[in-house]
Amino acid sequence: MRLGVAQMFIADSIEKNASTILRLTDEAARRGIALLGFPEMSLTGYNPEVLGSPSFKEDLDAALAKLRTKAKELSIGIIVGRTDFAGDLLFNAATVILPDGREVTYHKIHLTAAEEKYFAAGKDPAVFEFRGHKFGVIICRDQNFPELARDIASQKAKALFILSAHYYSPREARWKIEKNRALPIARAVENHFHVLLANAIGSHIGLISLGNSLIVDPEGTLVALGDEASETILTCDLP
Repeated sequence: MRLGVAQMFIADSIEKNASTILRLTDEAARRGIALLGFPEMSLTGYNPEVLGSPSFKEDLDAALAKLRTKAKELSIGIIVGRTDFAGDLLFNAATVILPDGREVTYHKIHLTAAEEKYFAAGKDPAVFEFRGHKFGVIICRDQNFPELARDIASQKAKALFILSAHYYSPREARWKIEKNRALPIARAVENHFHVLLANAIGSHIGLISLGNSLIVDPEGTLVALGDEASETILTCDLP
């Protein structure tokens, strides 16, 4: 079973982001990928003008409908980052869209200080089954907390997807590369499963993300690594 993560630029437009996700999903299907992860907030972005626009919910629903159609058409699973509404609460979320119509939405548990001003924190980890295997999903800063990955591993997950968008000032983005590479490796070794991290590239909301998406095997070997600025798809095959 082939897994993948896509490294992409996040625009200030749900329509543009959906177009990028659909295009990369087409490429992934041609490469035989069964399950593809995208960066944190890859569909909606973080721009307050976009998130607060009168048409936001309508635009988001339309984009998700296109992703559902694509997943079914290509028989591929898609994991996409987005905002999610639950009553009056707003969450930083990851939605798993499977070709058989099943969906799982995870709400980020460990928010940054900046995110706490806008988002509510989630409570439960997410594990789902696809093609006979179990997989876990977490979002960005969740990777700092080993107990969360350990909980997912205890549910017999074969791989963990981390949806990230490491937006920092240019200087901070540079010196945090090694830290954000080391943590997925640690989570893989501790739990003896594959870890696949999808990160954004380019500038957004006045900050920059330097890519370095990666895939780590259960022994802690870095088997695939993205560069700092290219849109790309990384892959690995489960035994």
